[in-house]
Amino acid sequence: MSNDFQLSAKAREDMGKGASRRLRRLANQVPAIIYGGQKAPQSISLTHNELKHALENEAFYSHIITLNLEGDSQQVILKDIQRHPSKPVILHADFLRVSKTHKLHTKVPIHFINEDTCVGVKPGGGIISRTMTELDISCLPADLPEFIELDVATVEIGDILHISDIKLPSGVESVALSHGEDHDLPVFTVNKPKSAATEEDIAGEEADTTTEESNGDEE
Repeated sequence: MSNDFQLSAKAREDMGKGASRRLRRLANQVPAIIYGGQKAPQSISLTHNELKHALENEAFYSHIITLNLEGDSQQVILKDIQRHPSKPVILHADFLRVSKTHKLHTKVPIHFINEDTCVGVKPGGGIISRTMTELDISCLPADLPEFIELDVATVEIGDILHISDIKLPSGVESVALSHGEDHDLPVFTVNKPKSAATEEDIAGEEADTTTEESNGDEE
């Protein structure tokens, strides 16, 4: 993997909403928690600016992160991030410990390749619809991809690509597909242009009207 994410963390003893607010306001720290594995959950704090900078990189959301906690390094992935609804402030973060020998469940972004040359869009004039932008996967930490690619160059108007159409890297499984074919959800499609759809609807209505009038004449 090309990125090596490391964050410095401190153990946190003070709990509660009041303590968290003071931590953010006075120390520019973000309250967080590490859980999972064979250890008990541990409350920590992170430097707000360092975490904010890391979150600007898409790979951070689906990458193994090294948390340096007062001399102890732990391998984790980001499981949840809480932000202020109107301010550029990170309120809380959840990290899950990972083990080299145990599969983990996480979400990775889907990168749609060749959208600009998709035949349904050019020259078809269709409209792209992405019904899924990230995929829930299961894999060992060493096999964790930063993103999944889906080539849409040959998708025509009306075609639908499903999870099963995604070519997953070796060692990576779709969590949805592990539950059966009924969970093979749509990911990408190219819809008809609205104007074309409207014209077809009008043509269909006119055809129905003509048929009804013909039937009336026969009676």
